[in-house]
Amino acid sequence: MDLPTFWFLVIALLWLGYLFLEGFDFGVGMLLPVLGRDNTERRVLINTIGPVWDGNEVWVIVAAGATFAAFPGWYASLFSTAYLPLLVLLLALIGRGVAFEYRGKVDTDRWRRTWDTVIVLASWISPAVVGLVLSANVFGLPLDANGDRVGGWWTIFTVPSVVGALAVVGFSMLHGAVFLALKTEGEMRLRARRFALRAGLPLLLPVVALVLIAQFRGGASWTWIPLGIAVLAGLLGLARVAADREGQAFFLQGLALTGVVVTLFGTLWPNVIPSTLDPAFSLSIADTAASHYPLVVMTWVAAFGTPAVLVYQGWTYWVFSKRIGTKHIPPVHAP
Repeated sequence: MDLPTFWFLVIALLWLGYLFLEGFDFGVGMLLPVLGRDNTERRVLINTIGPVWDGNEVWVIVAAGATFAAFPGWYASLFSTAYLPLLVLLLALIGRGVAFEYRGKVDTDRWRRTWDTVIVLASWISPAVVGLVLSANVFGLPLDANGDRVGGWWTIFTVPSVVGALAVVGFSMLHGAVFLALKTEGEMRLRARRFALRAGLPLLLPVVALVLIAQFRGGASWTWIPLGIAVLAGLLGLARVAADREGQAFFLQGLALTGVVVTLFGTLWPNVIPSTLDPAFSLSIADTAASHYPLVVMTWVAAFGTPAVLVYQGWTYWVFSKRIGTKHIPPVHAP
């Protein structure tokens, strides 16, 4: 395997990690007003992701940085084409992080409601933009022979890209519900389970639609395998929730997401961005890759740095692996 293909697979893996880890973060934020009946319960929900949400966001930074370093042509065309949606994503992530930190600084209902609103809105906007941009990347952008966008910023909105936005939002909400069922106890756990069981199938429908569109538009015979794994794992995950096996359901959701990402990037290969104007204008892995030397340096850095990051992040999840409930929440203390 040549280095450009290797880094194409690494970038796909980075997006998989981001969607899996940040997905339940977004889901918890979206479900904040649904499952949290009072301030104490909403504090429980936020505390389930409190130790890990900022580490989860690092994955998208690494994915963007790896794209910039390994495929500068890919980075330039995608980020310039999707400049405004990505700016909205950046502002939403900033607002969400600030809201987590500022929510408990003042002990008034109005203050908390304001920052709760920011958390909820940002948690809806962020996965929608991520799904929109990634799906537009997979299904194609109106690029000319120079890799420049033809038309306004709104050209990123197509039927497949909107389906992709709905798919990431739906998966994140379901993923968050299963995560909360795994991390909370008592009545909050039961609420999260009930939500996952009642809303699970409707939330998975856009995901199924997304992979089917990708398969019928540009899939190969082998991409039917990850597609089938994705659908089967998603359904089995709901069955395990019904059987009170939230840990198994959480794993199966990760397996389903893996099938989706493999299907999407499998239909994209060997291109990095198809052109909807003319297939001859599509950007390929070979056309956009950096030269051999920087790819070698990146590979060595990743070989030593990635295990350390994974060990540290895994240790963090292990330390904060216990279930929490309202009895673990101390009284409000704000200056």
